[in-house]
Amino acid sequence: MTLPVTIAETACCAPRAASALPLAEAERIARLFKALGDPSRIRLLSLISAAEEGEACICDLTEPIGLSQGTVSHHMKLLTDAGLVTREQRGKWAYFALTDGALDAAGDALRAL
Repeated sequence: MTLPVTIAETACCAPRAASALPLAEAERIARLFKALGDPSRIRLLSLISAAEEGEACICDLTEPIGLSQGTVSHHMKLLTDAGLVTREQRGKWAYFALTDGALDAAGDALRAL
């Protein structure tokens, strides 16, 4: 016995977005997620977030994650360039604080895709 074959006339699924993100926005989001794509940088953000004053000196970030000052500075530059932290120079030391709403914006970017 042969069963009849029916072919659906409708599309398999509706598109989620009518158009792709503009290139500049896609590049900004990629920089953000690239910055978040390293465990050391996530740990640095965690240390800054947990700091009593809401900011941390570069000198306080090296020992807890076991990296040299130069390596931590490199990671902090990437986090700053991605807009996740702000940097303030005080004498010879740099202090970092989380950018207001930056982590919420990262979550929003994921939900928008």
